[in-house]
Amino acid sequence: MVTAFHFYEPTAGHGLAHDPMNAIVAPRPIGWISSLSAAGKRNLAPYSFFNLFNYRPPIIGFSSVGWKGSVANIAETREFVWNLATRAQADAMNATSTGEDVDEFERAAIDPLPSRLVAPPRVGGSPVQFECRLTQLIRLTDHIGAEIDAWMILGEVIGVHIDPAMLEGGVYVTERARPILRGGGPADYFEPGEKFAMRRPQP
Repeated sequence: MVTAFHFYEPTAGHGLAHDPMNAIVAPRPIGWISSLSAAGKRNLAPYSFFNLFNYRPPIIGFSSVGWKGSVANIAETREFVWNLATRAQADAMNATSTGEDVDEFERAAIDPLPSRLVAPPRVGGSPVQFECRLTQLIRLTDHIGAEIDAWMILGEVIGVHIDPAMLEGGVYVTERARPILRGGGPADYFEPGEKFAMRRPQP
């Protein structure tokens, strides 16, 4: 039996109640990014277009739709911190997503922790933080090369902080932190669910 797929070309619209793209590429880890302006003003914001892109050196990255405070700060100072967003801090993370010109640490009642190698503070209560230095800031383009209002920030992780409670026998236990992941609808988030093991075949 041949399935009649729903097909659409994104430039012409999806024809659905809600854009399915970010529901299909989901769940996604959250880039909870803290940064400082050159003048020392704090910024903390979540980005759902986030991931790890390389092991050695470890490179993480996030994309911002629009030139927002985080991007401007990182362009100025070339430093940022990624903070693991967990279920326990979901409401605080959400409170930092307004985009208003405020100190999000104060708005969300988050205690800042000093970093060791970079200036931006870490998020108190988060069980893992990555201190990062900018490696590339890329303006995205469409397939014909036209620039769009979206910016990719890639950074090398130069320092890692892990709460020892997240480790067991020297192994980081992913689900123990209860990380939250971005889903697709206007309000969908997930925690890691059922786990299964599968090793790669050896060549």
